Amino acid sequence: MTPAHDSSAAAGRAAELRALLARAQHEYYVLDRPSLSDAEYDKLFRELQAIERDHPELRDADSPTARVGADVGDSHLAKHTHLVPMASLDNAFDEAELQEWDQRLRRLVGDAVDKDGYCCELKIDGAAVSLTYVNGELKIGATRGNGRVGEDVTANLRTIADVPRRLEGKDWPETIEIRGEVYMEFDGFERMNRERAAAGAPVFANPRNSAAGALRQKDPRETAKKPLRFLGYAFAVPGNPSLPFTTQWELLESLASWGIPTPPHRRHCPTLDAVHAWAREIENTIRPELPFAIDGGVVKVNRLTLQTELGVVGGRIPRWAVARKFAPDIAETKLLDIEVQVGRTGALTPRAVLAPVEVGGATITYATLHNFDLVAEKDLRIGDVVQVKRAGEVIPQILGPVPERRDGSERSVQVPTHCPVCGSAAVRDEEEVASYCPNLACSGRRLEALAHFTSRAGMDIRGLSYQRLEQLIAAGLVNDAADIYGITVEQLVPTKAGGGVPGFQAKSASALVEAIDASKQQPLSRLLNALGIRHVGAESAKLLARAFGTMDALQGASAEQIEALHGVGATMAASVREWFDAPAMQDLVTRLEAAGLRMDEPQAAVAGGVFAGKKIVLTGTLPTLSRPQATELIENAGGKVTSSVSKATDLVVAGDEAGSKLDKAKELGVEVIDEAELLRRLGR
Repeated sequence: MTPAHDSSAAAGRAAELRALLARAQHEYYVLDRPSLSDAEYDKLFRELQAIERDHPELRDADSPTARVGADVGDSHLAKHTHLVPMASLDNAFDEAELQEWDQRLRRLVGDAVDKDGYCCELKIDGAAVSLTYVNGELKIGATRGNGRVGEDVTANLRTIADVPRRLEGKDWPETIEIRGEVYMEFDGFERMNRERAAAGAPVFANPRNSAAGALRQKDPRETAKKPLRFLGYAFAVPGNPSLPFTTQWELLESLASWGIPTPPHRRHCPTLDAVHAWAREIENTIRPELPFAIDGGVVKVNRLTLQTELGVVGGRIPRWAVARKFAPDIAETKLLDIEVQVGRTGALTPRAVLAPVEVGGATITYATLHNFDLVAEKDLRIGDVVQVKRAGEVIPQILGPVPERRDGSERSVQVPTHCPVCGSAAVRDEEEVASYCPNLACSGRRLEALAHFTSRAGMDIRGLSYQRLEQLIAAGLVNDAADIYGITVEQLVPTKAGGGVPGFQAKSASALVEAIDASKQQPLSRLLNALGIRHVGAESAKLLARAFGTMDALQGASAEQIEALHGVGATMAASVREWFDAPAMQDLVTRLEAAGLRMDEPQAAVAGGVFAGKKIVLTGTLPTLSRPQATELIENAGGKVTSSVSKATDLVVAGDEAGSKLDKAKELGVEVIDEAELLRRLGR
């Protein structure tokens, strides 16, 4: 319900709401730094809509309710006019409002909607873009802008692997503008923020803002560093060409066959009851497991000719589609304290201690804050009431304080001057955000360093969770990474005489020791990333490993030789050299080599590899290979791992619980193999 307004108050409140919403739109679309939550924005927007509906004389062409996105007149980027204006969706916040939308359709077209039903898709929380292809070649990529005119970001979009330079397959129109969403997955976003925090750079608030900001970079090389993804879901064409599809569902199938990734979990629903069931399933079951953020679903009339007949209201809102919004995953609670944690690189990071609060079905007591500059930027004070969001139902995040709830008892947060674990004086480079403990042997780094070392992006040792690592540390079995390779089954299994680690039995202990032994074959690039050298991430670890070839060569290289590599700066080179110069780290490398770890990088025979030029999809859980391992093997053999199955897919590697991708492969006649056959073809 929105508040009612009499005539004397309506004009003033409408003006106030327009100012608030215009500022919020500018923050969201232009600055990529929203100060209002989505739920608060929706509430104010609906209030303004109600005032303008009840008082038609107050309607204004410049009102936020009559605009799409935000003007790009002050942008540093070139402008692009879309073939057809990019519209904005109206919202339905529950089943009753969705029913009302459907009834409005039927007043206009009767039961015609029943012939092909509805197409339901995820509403990705990202940045809307358009991709113009001419004769199958990508010519222009642009942001939404104000719906009519966006920013030309072609060079930046070309850096996204999901955006094909050339359409695959056939039957695409001579000129077509494909619309979709650029977004970040949670893992990529968090990894990027950790790397930025470790490098002393400002962190981003959320995946959506990060994606939108990355698109507007002046230098495409900076965009390329961001873990951006793309999903396509709509199109526009000039004139009236012949199209290979007649429904929204067929359009999505065509996009996939052209090499355009499309939203997962879409469904063709014949009735509105089926739409309701789909929305409930997405919100309650699928949403918590998604690797990226959504803020609802989109329900569309399936038949394209019916979409054209229904048209667009005021040049802004299509009658034939509506956003089925879900309940916000935001709650308010009290900030009890801010602890200082020591990260694997020595970064001193704040962690918020919260009064327990349930958000999205889970109880939250802690949230990361990345660095103390972010604490100051958000003006967080101990004792504040704060808004907490679970990004993707997984990562707790503090949006900011609620200043009007302050009572004067709140305390400001002090930046640490010493490491809380070893007591070393904290240091901070002038150009960096975070403070650091300079002691490479600080025990405060131990757990985080070990967790990173054993992670999927590192040595990928299955079975070593945080809890297990804590148990191994408590049992005196592990102090650093090299100790992991000395663990035996006998040390793990508890006996009547005492000893062992709680929770282990002979089978689980053997499985862990086998996983540890298997990790010794990881290439040098994975080992370098696992070691957690400051300023060295997964990609820079590959660069170093491929350039120097062996650990000995890298260890003996000067800072100048390291910096001479394209893509390596002075800061990274100095950090690598400092790490190898530390006696404790030299000893660690020596012990790892003695344990039998691989100390070289295989040279990928990409050009003549067995999968050269092949597009391969991985689906399900493989028996022995992790997803990163399988991807690395395929890429080293010249193949390209893609995310969706289409007619252009050459091969699908399927494991347990393969799901819809396996079904699609069978439907299209794409060859399907298992892990054993993959390894056989690789000669392993």
